[in-house]
Amino acid sequence: MKFTLSWLKDYLETDASLADIADMLTRVGLEVESLDDRAQLAPFMIAEIKEAEPHPQAERLRVCNVFNGHETLQIVCGAPNARAGIKVVMAPIGAIIPSNKLEIKASSIRGVNSNGMLCSAAELSLGEDGDGIMELPAHAQVGQPYAAFAGLNDPVIEVAITPNRGDCLGVYGIARDLAAAGLGTLKTLSIPEISGKGSSPVNVTLNNPHCPYFIGRYFRHLTNKQSPLWMQQRLQAIGLKPLSALVDITNYIAYTYNRPLHVYDVKKLQGQLDVRLSNEGEKLTTLQHKEAILPGGLTVIADQANVQAVGGVIGSEASGCDENTTEAFLEIAYFDPAHVATSGRKLGIHTDSRYRFERNVDPVFMMDAAALTSQLILELCGGEASELVIAGTAPSRDKIIEFNMERVYSLGGVRASVEVIARIINALGFVVTDKGNGTLSLKVPTWRPDIDGEADIVEEVSRIYGYHHIEETLLPGIAERTQPVATPQQNRHWMLRHLLAARGMMEMVSWSFMSSQTAQKFHPVVPALTLRNPISADLDVMRQTIIPHMLDVMKRNHNRGFSDLALFESGPVFLAEATKQQSVMAGLRSGQHDRQQPHQGARIVDVFDAKADIFALIEASGIPTENLSVTTDTPSWYHPGRSGCIKLGKAVLGYFGEIHPAIRDAFDLPMAVVAFECILDHIPAAKVKATRTKPRLVLSEFQKVDRDFAFMLDDAISAEQLLRSVRSAEKQLITQVTIFDVYKGKGIEPGKKSVAFSVTLTPKDKTLTDQEINQVSQLIIDNVSKQCQGVLRG
Repeated sequence: MKFTLSWLKDYLETDASLADIADMLTRVGLEVESLDDRAQLAPFMIAEIKEAEPHPQAERLRVCNVFNGHETLQIVCGAPNARAGIKVVMAPIGAIIPSNKLEIKASSIRGVNSNGMLCSAAELSLGEDGDGIMELPAHAQVGQPYAAFAGLNDPVIEVAITPNRGDCLGVYGIARDLAAAGLGTLKTLSIPEISGKGSSPVNVTLNNPHCPYFIGRYFRHLTNKQSPLWMQQRLQAIGLKPLSALVDITNYIAYTYNRPLHVYDVKKLQGQLDVRLSNEGEKLTTLQHKEAILPGGLTVIADQANVQAVGGVIGSEASGCDENTTEAFLEIAYFDPAHVATSGRKLGIHTDSRYRFERNVDPVFMMDAAALTSQLILELCGGEASELVIAGTAPSRDKIIEFNMERVYSLGGVRASVEVIARIINALGFVVTDKGNGTLSLKVPTWRPDIDGEADIVEEVSRIYGYHHIEETLLPGIAERTQPVATPQQNRHWMLRHLLAARGMMEMVSWSFMSSQTAQKFHPVVPALTLRNPISADLDVMRQTIIPHMLDVMKRNHNRGFSDLALFESGPVFLAEATKQQSVMAGLRSGQHDRQQPHQGARIVDVFDAKADIFALIEASGIPTENLSVTTDTPSWYHPGRSGCIKLGKAVLGYFGEIHPAIRDAFDLPMAVVAFECILDHIPAAKVKATRTKPRLVLSEFQKVDRDFAFMLDDAISAEQLLRSVRSAEKQLITQVTIFDVYKGKGIEPGKKSVAFSVTLTPKDKTLTDQEINQVSQLIIDNVSKQCQGVLRG
């Protein structure tokens, strides 16, 4: 929401500085996004070139005698359009050029004195034209400050408006908040009495439940000239292009009072107006000069031949007003906010009108808006106004809230006197009835439909009185707390994020939603996870995996030349039941691993990198990796032969593997991508012991023993099965089992394989004897023979 300082002061009596106003706006919840006071243009003046002669020492320069209203100065200028008789913008000595911060000084240019500078639009940061100096209209007054002439001496303020504060999409609503905060006095609106002459030849019928109230007025004998300079300057300051008095008036009222309007050229209408639902396939050429084909069920205003507007969204080019308009019909209607939002979304049209109707406008203000708009039309365009055309009734917004003033402290933590609370509530427009015992009966103003209960009143008082008045108070028990505030799960999550960062991965954060088109590449779209009102068309379903977002980020980086990536993200994924979710930590790697490693050559990442990542997470969570099993039950987006599912008993802790080539191709990624997904909710919490009887790391004083074995196994026996059978042979002494060779081929029967592995025995209390070593070796042979049907190779 943009407005100028003078516009604000039309409705707020205040002596506050621009800085104080900006500070107060942010304090009351209307955060200032930009502040353009254009004070840097103050020194620049309008001047006239009296003479312009060639420079004696430079072909492209001219020596100009410039009159600034007080004296004639000699200025050397290099602009090709510098000539006698034109009015220009002059920078006097001491001025700072906005575009390059150059200070103007008296100087000698090629032996000729120069006492100022003639400026281009680019040098003043007012445009991109830097080829020549600015040429001003003949009526520009020499000696006048240029900022005043161009309307650039009025600071422009831009504030961010939250969705519930539609009332502050009008300058008057912002003035009301500032006045309530004590920064001035809100000026009382003077509503004129417009006596209409005769009935309107244009009548309106309502055949649409989404438009319960419509006010119109017909104007005749109009002269639709340009709007006055003050109105044009204000509209230009906020980024609107002045078109004609009738159109500019509707924009001005919308920004002043948050009251969108529309005006029709009556001579372009065919018959009466009907507010109805659109029919499938009806067409409308919008004021943006684009043809829209309407779906059925939109709110439209139509004459007897064509649709002339989509209610609350946009009007038709066919009935728009122009310089030839002499008869006009003013529309002041109330449209259902949700229906306006739906209509705009279906058409893909964004307008100031839609933006305001979506955030609620005041239906009770419609009569006042009709009078204020009518007055401006009659003043600026002349003519006569008819009596009002009224159809329907205004929606009721009579809302009463019983409010206990003690709630300001108990809910908001703000200690304010009864007098201060009452003053703020009154200033915000509530009708107050004192019921005694600190209780007030409050009638909510019709422009604040977002106020529903006591908590909302407390928020209003708190923001106006000032959040800085909230006392700092520790929560009960915090001061006496001896245990860390963070939960074990939070500490584990923090630790795992740092672990992945230490492994060279970068953290990313993405939406918990995704496109249904993308989701279909991974799993069927579940209706229960489809959003009814998505914030964007490409974020319309809840995600069931984080991988698609990560692939999308990887694709964007690859397109920019960054293919060696290692990313991770932690967040929720949503199950098909829709009411359940899981906390997941996922990672992706692509390209070369350790490209800049000085001690060894780089290699392409593979499935074992992803496996190492997820095993590191699980092991850091306190789960011994020897207790894990790996199966092939992986989701469809993993390569079926290069992936694994990690289980602890029957619980699935996560997945790892290479992304399926079909998925990779769908994201247009030419290189292999490996990924892992760790389901944090399935990892058991680490057991906490009251006392620790031995150090975490136990080192043996005795010599370890390594023994190698080679077994002939069926090809179907997995490495995981073999390792588990070996470890279970002697759990106390066997500390490590490593497979170092797998052979199939010449000399090995079909369907068989030779697997060799090394076993490390680490004694704790004595050196092992040969007999003890042989006993363990035999246990290993027996276990592998029994559990894996393995035959020891000689």
